Amino acid sequence: MGTTSKKTLLRVARVAALVLPVLMSAGAHADDSLYRTFGEKPGLVKITDDLYANLLADPRTAPYFENAPIRRIKEKLVEQFCVLLDGPCQYTGRTMKRAHEGQNIDRAAFDALVEDLQKAMDKNGVPFHSQNKLLAKLAPMYRDIQDRE
Repeated sequence: MGTTSKKTLLRVARVAALVLPVLMSAGAHADDSLYRTFGEKPGLVKITDDLYANLLADPRTAPYFENAPIRRIKEKLVEQFCVLLDGPCQYTGRTMKRAHEGQNIDRAAFDALVEDLQKAMDKNGVPFHSQNKLLAKLAPMYRDIQDRE
């Protein structure tokens, strides 16, 4: 895989993490070490709060959140991250495709979201290799979030 492909995959995963819901639910998992690395639910809440502070301050992403139900979005994103990290959570939100339908999310906005998520994870001391694991789990959601170019 070339450097450009790796960078794209990393960006896709990070952004996907940021942008809402997935068709997932789960109970307690046997190996929740990644969930613990992210600080469990309190850590995920902090990361999500920092992510949205970044998104709202970022002129590349802020317009996508005008009049958005930020509190609900954050709650669902915490659930989604928790499930993806093998935590004891259940995701109750809409699919990524349905949640982002008609928002005209372009590549630049998606990449900005990934950058803002990475900043939030860095701020909260999440090791780089753990960040990449989350991003890899988010990567498959990329197509459902971004409008076709």
